[in-house]
Order: sequence, then structure tokens, then C-alpha cells
Amino acid sequence: MTIKTGDKLPEATLVKVTENGPEQVNSADYFKGRKVALFSVPGAFTPTCSAKHLPGFVDKADELKAKGIDEIACTAVNDAFVMGAWGKGAHADGITMLADGNGDFAEAVGLTMDGKAFGMGTRGQRYSMVVNDGVVEQLNVEAPGEFKVSSADHMLEQL
Repeated sequence: MTIKTGDKLPEATLVKVTENGPEQVNSADYFKGRKVALFSVPGAFTPTCSAKHLPGFVDKADELKAKGIDEIACTAVNDAFVMGAWGKGAHADGITMLADGNGDFAEAVGLTMDGKAFGMGTRGQRYSMVVNDGVVEQLNVEAPGEFKVSSADHMLEQL
């Protein structure tokens, strides 16, 4: 079942990229007590994700935080080392890169996509959400091949 506005995020283990290496993160603990702008991309280093999605949140980080966002996080069905390298290469210092290597989080929120035709296997869909104390306040899921409603600009308009 796909998560919707008003739902509590399900528990899953993600991996946070840190200076000291990968660190496991329980989603319930991570989102507790703060307002997080979370966005999901089908894959690190992929064209739209690298050219528009991640850079948009990097560029708009201060504006999002000025509107009450405590943290901005990016997730993808990639391993922590790939997410770390992508974040570093994109100068995404203000973005927490959360690896969902096995796709457990994407599956738990019901937002997977079949990328097998492109050699990518099962991935997370492109979306953004505002999570307040573990509860989804906004959810913006893109139609296949689109990049509109999951952007940082769209999120800013909603806040």
C-alpha cells in the first residue's frame, strides 16, 4: 500500500553517509521530533537526478530551512558509498544522503518502480515529502518520466 498524507512513516533501516563511514539509521528515530524535507530519486548519478533534482534542493536549502524545515534528506536505492560519492561530487553538503541499498524503505512506503528495462532493477520512485515528527504532511509523487512536483521549487510553494 502506498503511503499518503497523514500516515506515519513505516520503520526501515537506511544508511546515512558520514565522515566516519556508513552509519545505520532507523527511520522512526531519524524523523522523530523534527521536520524533514525528504526527496527520492531513482538513482544517484542518473541524468535528471544529477542535473536537476539534487541540485535544486542544494540551491534552495536555505529557503527551505527558512520555512521551517530542520533537515533535508535525499534517498535512493543505491549503496552508501555511491550516495556518499554522489553527494560529495554534487557539493551537497547541506543534504543528508540516505542510502536505501536493498530498497526496503521504498518498498515500505509503497513507492517502488520497475527499472529493469533500463538495467536498474527495482528502484524508488521520484517523489518528495515533508515529514513532521514521523508523519507525512506533504507527498508529491511524480508521474513516470516527469520532474515537476517533487522539485525543491514546488515544495517551497507548498510550505
